[in-house]
Amino acid sequence: MPAPRTMNMLVYFECVARHGRLATAADELHVTPSAVSQQLKSLEQRLGVKLFRRLNRRLVLTEAGERMFLSANRALKLLRRAEQDVSLKRRTRPLVVRVAPSFGWKWLMPRLPTFIRAHPDIDLHVDATPELTDFERENVDLDIRYGDGSWPGLTVEPLTHDLDVPLCSPDYPPFALRERPIECLRACRLVHTVKSSAKWEDWLAMNGFFEIDSGPGLRFDRTFMSMEAAKAGLGVVLDSVSLASEELKDGTLVPMFPALEGIRFRAYWLVCPSPHLRRRAVELFREWLRVEVDQFEEEAAAIRISR
Repeated sequence: MPAPRTMNMLVYFECVARHGRLATAADELHVTPSAVSQQLKSLEQRLGVKLFRRLNRRLVLTEAGERMFLSANRALKLLRRAEQDVSLKRRTRPLVVRVAPSFGWKWLMPRLPTFIRAHPDIDLHVDATPELTDFERENVDLDIRYGDGSWPGLTVEPLTHDLDVPLCSPDYPPFALRERPIECLRACRLVHTVKSSAKWEDWLAMNGFFEIDSGPGLRFDRTFMSMEAAKAGLGVVLDSVSLASEELKDGTLVPMFPALEGIRFRAYWLVCPSPHLRRRAVELFREWLRVEVDQFEEEAAAIRISR
């Protein structure tokens, strides 16, 4: 006999054994008493034994029925527990966000406690890597990507602007020459962030410093490393006001030339397949990000105004 039919008989049998009445079991199973009776008869015929005897309008288990009930009850409890575990895991599937390392460390991490406190039921996994997600193969809900926003086939939402300006420690000796930019730049060691879209040669050209050689200097492949070098007084870095917001607030980094033009562009984007947007955790994270970005843009504008 096929297993699904046998399982159905065991479910009916276990329910009747617990209640002792066909009608009560039928109510729990949402079927008719005759349907329950038929399942019990089929099971007894299959096993070749009597499982119940009638006593004062109740169905009482026989000795064989007792043995069957103990096994069936134990097995069905295990199945129900497994179903609950799977259902719970489905409800609490983590929200997986992939983010560029520097943005994750310098911008996202300081703000995440507000999201976690507001949504303690969401398990958040943050994957900090420069590698772009292959959404067809990887279990990632959202990417926060650095780039130009050109990722065909995906939903792409602009997140934050970036402004890259020369930053240095206030104790860096050439900072004292900032009112004489050419002299100051000649005395500086330039710190380059290799993977940044903003390049020293572009900033020098847009501000008319064609005689300054942008080639020499220190090179790091991550913003946070370049900023640490500048904070340590090793040079002046052309990098993100967004990612340096905490250092600009506490004064460990300062704009070297507040009056000169910076390189401004849309740098960070929220990226995912459009079906991911229907997930509750994704929508809550997007809403939280919008609030944080709006607040940050106001703060960043204040930092630039106060330079």
